[in-house]
Amino acid sequence: MTHRILIVEDEPSIAELIAINLSHAGYEVEKALQADIALNMMKYQLPNLLILDWMLPGKSGVQFAKELRANDRTKALPILMLTAKSEESDKVLGLDSGADDYVTKPFSPKELVARVRAILRRQTPIEDTGPLKVGPLKLDPSSHRVLAVWPDAESKPIALGPTEFRLLQYFMANPERVHSRASLLDKVWGNEVYIEERTVDVHIKRLRAALAPFACDKFIETVRGSGYRITKIPTEI
Repeated sequence: MTHRILIVEDEPSIAELIAINLSHAGYEVEKALQADIALNMMKYQLPNLLILDWMLPGKSGVQFAKELRANDRTKALPILMLTAKSEESDKVLGLDSGADDYVTKPFSPKELVARVRAILRRQTPIEDTGPLKVGPLKLDPSSHRVLAVWPDAESKPIALGPTEFRLLQYFMANPERVHSRASLLDKVWGNEVYIEERTVDVHIKRLRAALAPFACDKFIETVRGSGYRITKIPTEI
């Protein structure tokens, strides 16, 4: 299957550079100059991945990413943020807005293609673990669904982005074990491209935020100085 990628970039030369390299890598590419045009293009069919520039006319990429994450139809759409902002605070803001990865300008086209491949790979399950259950959480890799199942309550679906889904799947396949940030990067993100360990913290925060409305965020615990784990019996605070 050929993956479709939508590039939202207001500088035609940069958009064309990205498009050429992605096309050579075997992807089907579309381009939009601003967020509203991209949204209209996604009305009938979603791309497999969105490459989104931070600085756009009318509506910034950060604002657009937040709106996509707040919409049930697009909340799981993989987003690669592309921007000239390179400070750590800017990277965190981009990830907090909903981006799955972050590339700064000027960029290496080869690195960009590698990151695209890595993000698209993360849409598939880590391994064939079969259905998983930890506490009230139930995860089915084959249907890509997560449910909150509390006693005497109706099962409720939990919507997660692709990275958060893989992160939760890996936790649930290895319950009670403490996982360092470096280990999580290797197992969930893969070691094909360099991603900062700070990225793990941002995605843990997003995972907890998605679980919080269902009272399931407390099952993801921080082990100070070591990393994170999922537990069947949360520590009472």
